Amino acid sequence: MHFPVNIPLGKSFLPVHFICETLAYFVGYRYYTYLRKHNKDQISSENRLIIFIGAAIGALLGSHLVGIFENPTLLPHFNLTYLMGNKTIVGGMLGGLIGVELTKKKIGVTVSSGDLMVYPLILAMIIGRIGCFLAGLEDGTYGVASKLPWAIDFGDGIRRHPTNLYEIIFWIILWLLLKTAERNRRFADGAKFKIFLSSYLIFRFAIEFIKPDYFFSFGLSAIQLVCIAGMLYYYKVFVYPSKLIKSYA
Repeated sequence: MHFPVNIPLGKSFLPVHFICETLAYFVGYRYYTYLRKHNKDQISSENRLIIFIGAAIGALLGSHLVGIFENPTLLPHFNLTYLMGNKTIVGGMLGGLIGVELTKKKIGVTVSSGDLMVYPLILAMIIGRIGCFLAGLEDGTYGVASKLPWAIDFGDGIRRHPTNLYEIIFWIILWLLLKTAERNRRFADGAKFKIFLSSYLIFRFAIEFIKPDYFFSFGLSAIQLVCIAGMLYYYKVFVYPSKLIKSYA
């Protein structure tokens, strides 16, 4: 396989990465509407829309703000192009979380709005990471050099950790674990989303060690620091895990 993978269109081409990103949004949203139709939603459609807007604004800001600090040495060259060209999923998720919580507080919604989004988000992430993998070196989600038998040459002659594939495997395992847990337990309100996000923060913190990131003198990257902040926010998930699930009556 040659990277990046593109679809030829005459003298031009269409990046498969772009197709996967578009499909991630479309399929993820369609899956969400399906789940909402077949599950009782305590949040009205009007408030759902407002919350979505808050999440989108928070995710956009968080994604780019964290993205620009991934490599502090480039900050002296900061401009609008640099701002818009750097983004990260971790920042997007935490920024979206902040946007949702502020929006819910403003409109008076007290129940969880994230539980219904967990499986659609996982599906969207899987599709999106397939696109990241097929983008090769252009996407910047590859790992450091490796001699492991499954290491992949993304086009520069260096066999690397396919960290985007690792993430796909992580999402599939998380999906199966959540589904398995739901067979015998019911999650407390908001617990499923807390497990979803806190698990991803742990995964990203660990996987960053085998990615060619900028690491500060104390050995951590900007994304890892953000992950730590997110895990501290969700400290109750780790301290009181028994409160996340309830036995069926």
